[in-house]
Amino acid sequence: AAAHAALDTDRIGYVAALGIPALRERIARHYREAYSADVSPERVIVTTGSSGGFPLAFLASFDAGDRIALAAPGYPAYRNILLALNLEVVDLPTSAADRYQPTVAALEKAGRIDGLIVASPSNPTGTMVHRDELTALANWCDRNGVRLVSDEIYHGIVYEGDTTSAVEVSESAIVVNSFSKYFSMTGWRVGWLVVPPDLVRPIERLTQNFFISVATLSQHAALAAFECRDELDGHVKRYRTNRDLLMAGLPGAGLDRLTPAEGAFYLYADVSHLTNDSRDFCSRMLREAGVATTPGVDFDRARGAGTLRISFAGSTAEMEEAVRRLKAWRRL
Repeated sequence: AAAHAALDTDRIGYVAALGIPALRERIARHYREAYSADVSPERVIVTTGSSGGFPLAFLASFDAGDRIALAAPGYPAYRNILLALNLEVVDLPTSAADRYQPTVAALEKAGRIDGLIVASPSNPTGTMVHRDELTALANWCDRNGVRLVSDEIYHGIVYEGDTTSAVEVSESAIVVNSFSKYFSMTGWRVGWLVVPPDLVRPIERLTQNFFISVATLSQHAALAAFECRDELDGHVKRYRTNRDLLMAGLPGAGLDRLTPAEGAFYLYADVSHLTNDSRDFCSRMLREAGVATTPGVDFDRARGAGTLRISFAGSTAEMEEAVRRLKAWRRL
């Protein structure tokens, strides 16, 4: 409705590179409401989804050859964007024992690094960095001159415990968020950054040259999305139901080494007892059972041959059918 109204009343021309003021102000208000954090609208930069935000954040923060640490397994686009910008990726091998999240101990062993990317909740594992852990990571980064980049695009889709934003524990961190996940606006391509004051102008200049501005219509729709909480929380309730259904049902199909998702809509499964080739295993599962999963090699090049990711963002009926098919497939 907001988009239709904008079409009727707005020229839908270029807007300010940093975003329309009303949306920047509403995002800042969101931080007061959700985190009791005082974020100035001047620090908020509207982006073309989080995918458009990451290159801006990396270009403004790092120089060619800088070393950026991230957890393995992790979202593959981080690595691909960093490599495209001539930045060196430093993998931090993680395990179920640390919930597949980076730790200060791992950072101490990583050698010189210039940046750290954390994702909470994480894709592909659904695990979270808790407040004390995020505080410890942020403090370590501040002491060592390391830029912390916090991917918070799955905030709002959380099932266990509290959610902490990096803006609560660090004045120098960059926060990346999006309207694609909790707000279910994937095709509108709109997200945002919260950055330290000294990075606002450099990112504004980059945005002006790369994108001019985020689509005007999408920004009007995003502003209205903040008023749709009941519908959006209904999606989260469904995700929780789906998660619980899969956690209970998949062990019957032999997928019994699952990382309990605290948020997002993924389960990360250890299938090393079933295969040493997750790509082939996922291909056969799709071909023979009609169930689509993602091989772990997409997220962890070193150890992903024995893992896979399962998304439960669909309907509950689809999750029930997937469990039924996988049980039948594993009995063949």
